[in-house]
Amino acid sequence: MKITALVENISHNDLRSKHGLSLYIETNNHKVLFDLGPDQTLFDNCLKRGININEIDIVIISHGHSDHGGALKQFLQMNHHAKVYIQRSAFDNHYCKISFIKVNVGLDKQFKNHPQVILVDGDYHIDNELELFVVTTKDRLYSIANKPLYTENNKDDFKHEQNLIIHGKDNYLIMGCGHKGVINILENAKRFNPSICIGGYHLYNPITKRTALLDPIIENLRQYNIEFYTCHCTGKKAYDYLSQHLNNMHYLSCGETIEL
Repeated sequence: MKITALVENISHNDLRSKHGLSLYIETNNHKVLFDLGPDQTLFDNCLKRGININEIDIVIISHGHSDHGGALKQFLQMNHHAKVYIQRSAFDNHYCKISFIKVNVGLDKQFKNHPQVILVDGDYHIDNELELFVVTTKDRLYSIANKPLYTENNKDDFKHEQNLIIHGKDNYLIMGCGHKGVINILENAKRFNPSICIGGYHLYNPITKRTALLDPIIENLRQYNIEFYTCHCTGKKAYDYLSQHLNNMHYLSCGETIEL
């Protein structure tokens, strides 16, 4: 299996970086895009890596924010057969509050009823290789970076966030932003016994430029015999600190590939 970051905040090669996330995953049975990033960046980088969008058969959008699903319209214009799995509530209104002004960061609602889109309510078993699960609790180390994020009338509770388990000889956990809290997600994923966890931890607040909870997160991550690859919304400052204290913490930047 191969996992390549096609959209990510940082690039050290010929691929263009962008704030957002898209992971291209080749499994035994599927060619998957986990998230689509915000814009044309995904498709430009696919061309540079020789990845044919028409060969993608499954798309998973981790949650209802445009930096993870903003390229949905263009994807559906290019690929007419892939199934797109997304939580039903991901198409609700989502905002980021900046200086008392709510800025729309949600997805384009016109695609909610598109024939390729499969609306999911909670956990979902795609097949023997791919499984989605949601986290209902946020009691442990919930990031303050979620503070400016809202639905229509309330603080966002991230019921629209889903995570992917890839089953095989080993099991792998793929997250988007980890809004529910990386520790809460890992606790829920214990039943799958993943050997690798890939995804963001949403520890960096781009408005305040602050990070938090790093020391208690480190203490909790030490309990898991897992290789961690983080990216995107964890933030470089947080990653640098985490990696100084955890030998199994790595960064997956745009254009880098993990072969498993």
